[in-house]
Amino acid sequence: MLGCIYQCSFSQTVYVTSTIDRDKILIGEPIQLELEATVPDGVTATWFSLDSIPHFELIEKGKIDTVKKGGATNFKQTVTVTSFDSGRWAIPSMGLDINGRSYLTDSLPVSVAFSNFDPSADYHDIKDILEVENASTNYINWIIALVTLLAAIALIYFLRRRAQKKPAPLTKSASQLSPVDEALQALNELKSRHLPENGQVKLYYTGLNDILRSFITRKMSVTISQRTSEELILLVHDMGMPNDAFIAMTQTLRMSDAAKFAKYVPGPSDNEESFRNIKTSIELLNNLNK
Repeated sequence: MLGCIYQCSFSQTVYVTSTIDRDKILIGEPIQLELEATVPDGVTATWFSLDSIPHFELIEKGKIDTVKKGGATNFKQTVTVTSFDSGRWAIPSMGLDINGRSYLTDSLPVSVAFSNFDPSADYHDIKDILEVENASTNYINWIIALVTLLAAIALIYFLRRRAQKKPAPLTKSASQLSPVDEALQALNELKSRHLPENGQVKLYYTGLNDILRSFITRKMSVTISQRTSEELILLVHDMGMPNDAFIAMTQTLRMSDAAKFAKYVPGPSDNEESFRNIKTSIELLNNLNK
């Protein structure tokens, strides 16, 4: 997995990366998450926050190892996490803070599953079952049989009703505006609410993300509401956006995930830059697909 390299204002490079030793685990299995950063000497950096990772539990935090070499300092930490939620999740982007700016790692998808049942394996009971004859329990068997029958009837009824329901047809947007005009109008309305100034940074970044997704859905006639940010990035990558704008949009989407899932609070300059990046992305995508 590639790390993220940034150029600082003092013409030196900051490198941050996060990797995992596996992307598929059974519930409760440990994952080794390695965080690494290289910063120029003399620069003060605030290490990645590990207070909470949605859908994952922190097992152990290793010490931060430090190595100085060639005018830069390399920091490395190994963290052990696991998950007890089955599904496909992502360890979100994490930010290394330097002089009020955050340098984000990639998010890391992880599939969590139950162990597979092997029907060919021998069944080993703990001890033999002892049969005890008791005529008074016969009526219990009848009750169990009746409840089972009623449950089967209810299940069949439910499945038939569900099969008869037709999926709601996709309808075109009721907006009279073009996709780009609707998106730009939504951006202006979002900015006028002054959400970051009122402590609602998470809602602000959710709005930016939703506006971009809504524009792409209308403009490209693709449904992306259930896609992750990384999947959205891959989709936009194939649309031919200029590289600088694409990198800026990618950084904004990852910062959005960090703000929503990792309790990261971007600064005022980050908020303004993210707004500009989303607006520019919408305008470029609109011109590319005319």
